Amino acid sequence: MPPSSSERRPAMKISLASIALAAFTRVVSAGIPDKIYGVNLGSWLVLESWMLPQGWLDMGGQSCSDCSQCIATEFAFAQAYPHTVDNVFDKHWTTWFTQDHVDQLQAAGINTVRIPLGYWLVEALVDRNTEFFPRGGMLQLARGLKQLKAAGIQAILDHHALPGVQTAGQQFTGRCTSDVQFYTDYNYHRALVWTAVMTAVTHLHSDFGSVFAIEAVNEEIMDASQTPGYGDFQKNFVKTVRATELALGISVPEAKLSLNVDASVNFTSAIDAAASTSGNNIFTSEVKAALKAAIPILVEVSNQLGMGFDLEASLHSREPLVTTFMDINWQFNSPANPADAAIGPQGYDNHLYYSFGGVADANPNAYLESICNLNRVQADAALGNSPLWFGEWGLPTQFNATDDFLFKWADAQKLAYSQGKGWIFWNFNVESSELAGDLGRQWSYLEGLKRGYFTRDPSQVHDRHVCDPYKANTTSISA
Repeated sequence: MPPSSSERRPAMKISLASIALAAFTRVVSAGIPDKIYGVNLGSWLVLESWMLPQGWLDMGGQSCSDCSQCIATEFAFAQAYPHTVDNVFDKHWTTWFTQDHVDQLQAAGINTVRIPLGYWLVEALVDRNTEFFPRGGMLQLARGLKQLKAAGIQAILDHHALPGVQTAGQQFTGRCTSDVQFYTDYNYHRALVWTAVMTAVTHLHSDFGSVFAIEAVNEEIMDASQTPGYGDFQKNFVKTVRATELALGISVPEAKLSLNVDASVNFTSAIDAAASTSGNNIFTSEVKAALKAAIPILVEVSNQLGMGFDLEASLHSREPLVTTFMDINWQFNSPANPADAAIGPQGYDNHLYYSFGGVADANPNAYLESICNLNRVQADAALGNSPLWFGEWGLPTQFNATDDFLFKWADAQKLAYSQGKGWIFWNFNVESSELAGDLGRQWSYLEGLKRGYFTRDPSQVHDRHVCDPYKANTTSISA
């Protein structure tokens, strides 16, 4: 998440579906960690130019105070440089996240990464007449996941940038614009197709074996009155994941399906048979449309990844993915409760940045009093939003923080977020350059390790009593 001043295809023949499904190697799935100690791989497959100011200029991008008015995002870059964008971004993807970074994260005890992804990763979903993005990201994702899997680091696939843009004026959506169109039937459908494709690829591609969760939407608009239909989308998102898994023969808690069709041989027939099953409320019209649209795209993705055939392996050892949403307290104005959408394992994500204001007064004591009395985990659990993890947080402040304070600030946040399922720092790394200045001091986990703000063992802190002077004697204070 960047610093901010504001908040159709028709189904194809069965034989093609068989090819798509056969083109992946079956794998044993990852389980959710007992406690998440993680980092985001931000600005890798969804580039946020504020995190690499010099690198972005070197690529050919621009910097401006209003990111909608210059080449500050992937959309604007691809629109400006249609003939070179793919090669330029391939170089960025290759160098921004490397085997050396994986080795450093493994040595630091990180057990989880959250990988921000744009809808354009599934290239067939992009309308090339009106939408402009680089191509080739799926290959890079597979490369990175293979390296992470070898290191024993598990992954969350985070749909960070949605079709139509889910939040105005943000680099993390891939396009800075005030014209927010995600909350429409057309783009809800495209997001569900993305979900079906990524669920299938996750279960069928060997390099994706460490993925345990898929997140529906990163940071939807906070005002629920501006997100019409989002509650229905949440339910359809879960049903799309579960329908895909059921069609693949994966056992899903709270959902059963008996088919006479072998999904490893004929995915289309499996979907059709499941969809016609009487009394099954998972295969809604929206879900069926998404699954059918996903079939030809899986053919393309299998060709893109160049996978071989493995018809004999079984999918039955796979665990269902943990469907994930921003927690109910992310929105106001009577939001839908994502807990109402749950079918099988589900997790909840909250992001907390004090540097953007609205949480505590801009001074060290107020920050520590707030975080040391945080009751978000308990408040969410009371509404069924458990397990909760904090998928984005950082060390930035609204005041000039001393090193002594940052030691305390890191400890206090880790202790607060570990009351839940755990934490995922934003970001694993940022650019080190004269133009970036001291950006890494408060935004880079790897830099924080070097400076000693973070302990070498992420489960530990420097001072377990850091919050003792700040804890309220009675009712906890909610952030």
